[in-house]
Amino acid sequence: MLRLVALLFVLTPHALAQPDTLDVDVLGAMRLALDSSPEVEIEAAGRDFAAARARQARAARFLTEFNLTTGHAIAPGLSVPDDNTLAQDELYLNPGVRNDWDDPRPYNEFTAEAIQPIYTWGELGGQINAAEAGVAIEEAKVDAKASEVALRTGELYYGLLLAEALSAIAVETGEALDTAQDELQTLLDEGDESVSDADLFQLRLFEQEYLRQRAEVGEQRALAVSALSRQMLRPGVAVRGGPLEPLAFVRDSLDVYQQLGLANRAELRQAEAGLRARDALVRVAKSDYYPKLFIGGTARGRYAAGRTQQGNPFISDSFLGAGIRFGVGVRQNLTFLQTRAKVQQAEAERAEVRFQSEAAEQLILFEVEQAYRRLVIAEAALAARDEAVRISGEWLRTEQINFDLALGDVDDLIAAVRADLEGRAARLKAVQTYNVAVLRLLHATGTLADRVERGIAFEPHTTTP
Repeated sequence: MLRLVALLFVLTPHALAQPDTLDVDVLGAMRLALDSSPEVEIEAAGRDFAAARARQARAARFLTEFNLTTGHAIAPGLSVPDDNTLAQDELYLNPGVRNDWDDPRPYNEFTAEAIQPIYTWGELGGQINAAEAGVAIEEAKVDAKASEVALRTGELYYGLLLAEALSAIAVETGEALDTAQDELQTLLDEGDESVSDADLFQLRLFEQEYLRQRAEVGEQRALAVSALSRQMLRPGVAVRGGPLEPLAFVRDSLDVYQQLGLANRAELRQAEAGLRARDALVRVAKSDYYPKLFIGGTARGRYAAGRTQQGNPFISDSFLGAGIRFGVGVRQNLTFLQTRAKVQQAEAERAEVRFQSEAAEQLILFEVEQAYRRLVIAEAALAARDEAVRISGEWLRTEQINFDLALGDVDDLIAAVRADLEGRAARLKAVQTYNVAVLRLLHATGTLADRVERGIAFEPHTTTP
């Protein structure tokens, strides 16, 4: 008699002591989740790394090689014969001059080298373009992850709202069971032939099944609270939402949403940036076919105390001296077969990214269409549930009037109560499904995270059936 199948999904209030309570709407929940999401921060760290690599590539345009090397040791002094009559800068003419290791002196030297490219056949420019495209790739990854986190948070939020809304129906279900048992027992005591002990036993059996389901879904509600609070990185905080109502969303045509997807999806921006990076790397690989022109310079100096520079240019002291060289040079990679292989590899990787971009475009069009059609189905289901709630409510009112006038039947009244409770529970589930379908369509078009960032509210309808 009482086959209340739909009521197996209803919830009862789950009393848990919580230190804090947080009231949020769906937009607030998503913004809190995005502000503290470690998943988004992981992708943001990758973006920061790519940005630093791009700065390094731009800095490499100037003084590609610039280094300084110093050395510090002990050098011998000079042993000059007592009968020396030559000047200090002519000691090389005296055959008796020797290194004196018994009189060590401090010795220091340095070497500075610098190379400035002049023309590299696109090598430096290609590396810079590839690095900047890498930043765009990582930024797209951040946006994609933000949209994913926002969608997951929205799904958890509406799952919690469903649990809270159904808990109210659970209270009515328990009250209805108690009232039904009291009414049946009264009618049995009065000897009413329209009811029997079988009706009471069926009601009691259903009550046990209801109690079992209440315990199960009570824990599920606690899990929904925990999942949403942890998604927002606020474990231990009881999150409460507003009433579960359908979003005030005006659906446009499929073509509009597909164009939005092509314009906003992070995956396409990532593929486009990847193709730019691969084009630049092909140019870098091809640059090895041609000679690179550069300006180079080297400066060296060495000094040991107590020693004097000799005036003859053909005489040098290994512990004393200074010099500088500066000029234009050419560098040519002669491994042409290896260069050809590198170019072919770069071209193959570019082709791979191009095909991935084409595949991503078709996948995005499909995902948008899938989300769109699921939203259409959810709209139809919600409209049907609204009408079913209206019909069941009208039926219940009719049976209540008939029962009050002693014209109705107990079984018909209980059936009407059952239909009303089932219909209201099913409508709540339809509302949750519809709202999630809206979020999934926005996610598929790549506009969900942007709406959250700009604070565009997700307004529900203010009226209920």
